[in-house]
Amino acid sequence: MYTSTYLDFNDPGVFEELLTLENIEVRVLNDSIDAFHSKGYIFQHHAGTSTAIIGSSNLTRGALLRNEEWNLRFSAFPDGDVIAQLEEAIERLKKFSSVLTPQWIREYEGRRRPQVHPTAFEINTEQIVPVGEITPNAMQAEALEQIKKVQDSGEKRALVISATGTGKTILAALAVRQSRPSRVLFVVHRDQILNKATQEFIKVLDAPENEFGKFVGARREIDRKYVFATIQTISKEETLCKIPKDHFDLIIIDEVHKAGADSYQRLIEYFEPYFLLGLTATPERSDSFNIYELFDHNVPYEIRLQRALEEQMLVPFSYYGVTDFVDADGTTIDETSQLSRLIMSSRVDHIVKNLEKYGHLRDARGLIFCSRNEEAAELSAELNQRSVNGKQLRTVALSGAAPAEERELQVKRLESGEVDYLLTVDIFNEGIDIPAVNQVVMLRNTNSSIIFTQQLGRGLRKAKNKSHLRVIDFIGNYKNNFLIPIALFGNKSLDKESVRKSMITARQQGSVAGVSSISFDEIAQERVLEALEKVKLNSLASLKESFRELEYRLGRIPSRYDFARFDTARPTAFITTTGQRPTYWDFLKQIKRAEEELSPLERGYLCLFDRELMNGKRPHELLLVRDLLQKNHLTDDEVINLFVTYGAVYNSQIMASVESILTLQFFTDAEKKIFDNEPIILRTEDKFSISPKFKEAYENNPYFKSHIDDSIQTGLYLNDHLYARTGELLVGERYSRKDVCRLLNWRANHQSTMYGYKPDFVTGTCPIFITYHKSEDIDEAINYQDHLEDERTMFWYTKHTRTLKHKVEKQIAEGALKLDVFVKKDDAEGTDFVYLGQADPRDAKETKTRTNADIVNMRLDFKHPLERGLYDYLTKATDERISAERI
Repeated sequence: MYTSTYLDFNDPGVFEELLTLENIEVRVLNDSIDAFHSKGYIFQHHAGTSTAIIGSSNLTRGALLRNEEWNLRFSAFPDGDVIAQLEEAIERLKKFSSVLTPQWIREYEGRRRPQVHPTAFEINTEQIVPVGEITPNAMQAEALEQIKKVQDSGEKRALVISATGTGKTILAALAVRQSRPSRVLFVVHRDQILNKATQEFIKVLDAPENEFGKFVGARREIDRKYVFATIQTISKEETLCKIPKDHFDLIIIDEVHKAGADSYQRLIEYFEPYFLLGLTATPERSDSFNIYELFDHNVPYEIRLQRALEEQMLVPFSYYGVTDFVDADGTTIDETSQLSRLIMSSRVDHIVKNLEKYGHLRDARGLIFCSRNEEAAELSAELNQRSVNGKQLRTVALSGAAPAEERELQVKRLESGEVDYLLTVDIFNEGIDIPAVNQVVMLRNTNSSIIFTQQLGRGLRKAKNKSHLRVIDFIGNYKNNFLIPIALFGNKSLDKESVRKSMITARQQGSVAGVSSISFDEIAQERVLEALEKVKLNSLASLKESFRELEYRLGRIPSRYDFARFDTARPTAFITTTGQRPTYWDFLKQIKRAEEELSPLERGYLCLFDRELMNGKRPHELLLVRDLLQKNHLTDDEVINLFVTYGAVYNSQIMASVESILTLQFFTDAEKKIFDNEPIILRTEDKFSISPKFKEAYENNPYFKSHIDDSIQTGLYLNDHLYARTGELLVGERYSRKDVCRLLNWRANHQSTMYGYKPDFVTGTCPIFITYHKSEDIDEAINYQDHLEDERTMFWYTKHTRTLKHKVEKQIAEGALKLDVFVKKDDAEGTDFVYLGQADPRDAKETKTRTNADIVNMRLDFKHPLERGLYDYLTKATDERISAERI
């Protein structure tokens, strides 16, 4: 790697980090090349060819992930002129450079004079209060506009949801400036927050300091225009009774998710302000208190962590999921680990090693979250006897028993650099502001995605000279590891595949939510995925919780469409393909929230919509029924126009498939019974008609009608947002065997007989289903060694006892059938398969199985290469296999 000191742009710490990279020689250009500004990446392959990427991109977070950059990639043979020029350029760089050393870094730091550029990266600014008049940024302007709309509509209360570090206090001050109240009360839950809040208000409002007062401890400055109070002081009954109920025009409550407590309830019930504004980052509570109801379900503005990161309101983070310590006997940390194992010397060494590898090399100011107070205390003592990169560690353990003064002192020491890390369990989860924190270390099981997000958020606030947060998460063998990706990606869908796909995509793209990055080591990732496979995300308890949260927010029973449009459980999570919950109405009935009964016929109709069509994988049936309910009849030409207008593909096979679904011809006899054997439509010559029975039920029962309309609207929404309007299979998405029958336009559901592969000669299709990692106890006769050779090719075996003389295998090998390939990693993933795309066969050859049975193998070339993240996910061994290989 060649770099330079051009414009003294690179921080000395960057060079120190380069020194830690294994197997990389770093060379620095000397002063004879005084304007080295080249950016290039050259790769030399074993075959002798070379590939180069040359353009404008520096090796920086912004250049690689956010900036508009132009780069050109090209390859050349070893005897080409381009290669000769590149080699000559590299030799020149080597001649005029020297190897990077600690001594060189010390000398560079002493002479460095970096230029200050007026458009310096915004993150390197202190986000306390800007200098000069405060003007709202785009996000704040949006929030202020929505708050004003609520006030103008005559509403008396509103709740603002804003992620930690996004400037809730400044937003509140801007709201005060906008509405110009006569008297304001700002309520916090800790003394330490008062001073900072007061200073921010003074700056934003540009008002004399004598207009600001405090109501805390012995101070009772209630006569001031702007009063800042702690809830502990102002909520006392003997205090409230001395203040007129209408004394304040505007009351603002910070961290209002705590408002279920008696102290908050007394204050809210006593005062009669013109407007009550609540601020919180986490409205979701583990208790049963409904914060939304308290504010009349008015949420004018909401910005969660993911969007705040995308909008650069917070510093980006680099997350490293690393394997926690493993004993020589293979035992690792889990929920049952004794304290002695958590603080054993070898584990502490493991922690220090990873702090050196992934942490900031200089000026680390970190929080370490432990599983218990005893661990924090003992671990702090152990860490203080060790060094990171040659520097003695300085850590302090803090518990809830520590006095407030002690906590404040240690926080100040951390901010000033006297302490490297504060170790705690949960006292820093919320309600404390330490912008200087640039490193968060997690040494505990993730029991709650909310707590994980709170602890992550401790380091996301912007601060001077802070470019990003580093998060080091030590992942043990915990059952709750599945909560890690749920928290990191803000994924509340209760859909396993959605969470799994988020991890695969993050690994492939290298970034999430703007320029943040997420990385797991191999074993840590397998532990997370294994925990995800084992857990039932859409358990009844989880569904009830999601239902309760959304009901609280809306103030009514949520519809399917509500779940689709809000950041919460997917509506399909409430539906079971087998069992007693084939409709959302059945879920409502199960939790005793169904407002009316449905007849068996109505339930059968609804089952077809909710279980088969609402997933949105194909829009055609939903579009047809939606329009037939309005017009009763549609000609073929009208149906074609309907599909084309929406963007759905159309041909005679699709038309026949849609007909077979809605007339129930597609389904088995057992399935038809579930749908009460009643079709949705009728087909006569060139016309589609709505079934009279269905039409009668739809028109005569408003409650049933609302469920059907909701299911159709939700299915089309999911189709538009998750799948393709065309209705075609999407590479990378998961499908059941029944889905495949439907989307390949088969006339009947053959899911029970389509194992391995099965042709349909009417459509000329032959889907192939592969379980990549087969069960160890599988019959040796069918233990085929199918495998991906690379991102473009699958080496595949037919069924045993088959040769190229058999009709199906012969047609497959000759390319007479369209091959669609579906794969799942192992049986633990369930019954759905990832669609890898269409493939062309080649190199078909007859051979023998291990049991000497006839079989055919061949290569399947995908029309489009697999994405690297999906390829890695499928080909990586399971956690147990990795462990076994290491042992």
